[in-house]
Amino acid sequence: MHQDVLDLRAFYYRTRLGRSTQRALQEALRAFWPDVHGLRLAGFGFAAPLLRPFLGEAERVISLMPAQQGVMPWPSGAPNVSALVEETHWPLAAGSIDRLIVAHGFETSEHPVDLLAEIWRVLAPGGQAVFVVPNRAGLWARRDITPFGNGRPYTVGQLEAQLEKHRFCPMRDAAALYWPPTHRKFWHRTAGLWERMGRRYDPRLIAGALLLEAGKQVYARPNGGSPSVLPGALEVLEGLRGKPPKPASSLTSAKLARERPVVPSTCRSRN
Repeated sequence: MHQDVLDLRAFYYRTRLGRSTQRALQEALRAFWPDVHGLRLAGFGFAAPLLRPFLGEAERVISLMPAQQGVMPWPSGAPNVSALVEETHWPLAAGSIDRLIVAHGFETSEHPVDLLAEIWRVLAPGGQAVFVVPNRAGLWARRDITPFGNGRPYTVGQLEAQLEKHRFCPMRDAAALYWPPTHRKFWHRTAGLWERMGRRYDPRLIAGALLLEAGKQVYARPNGGSPSVLPGALEVLEGLRGKPPKPASSLTSAKLARERPVVPSTCRSRN
């Protein structure tokens, strides 16, 4: 079940713990995508706090918030790029998004299979999505004072298996939120230290959140990759008159090859 947008906004923007969480997740995402210039980037769920560093850098940024959660205007003091959407029906064209952040949207979804299908649809060929979910083994999933204490927690293996079933290639994973989920000032003053130590030693047994980057998987053609060319209407008529249809020109074949790139069906090896 999705959390309420008012509770999510209060956590991330009005508590010290939420601001520390926001910074840690932003740094983890930057490690995946250090440069998004010229790319179209979207977030689903409550990804607005994580999208902030990409504003003014990406070609386009949009924050999609599910109707079950509610929506808020975002960003503050700037033109709104936030939209209320149905969880599994987004007002985006197929293949229109290069990068997607899913935060507080997948683990709380009531229709995760349909949601993955919609994510696959809107991603461009070669597009990538980062799923931010609670770590099943961590402390944060066991306390409900943060948004990571709600929904279904995952291990890396469980999330990979779920994505591979639905035409995604797991690429890289990371973890974040290595300090305890508490409002005590000491832990927030030292949050940066704990994050640096966590990234160095990667103790996923205590990390609060997992981040998994996955690419859109497009299957190769069974004939080995040569583009098939359909005859035009006049060429079909020529065949009916007993003449063989004219072969497609090399220019037409090259054009179709550019419009239909062949992507290997196997997932790329993970880093």
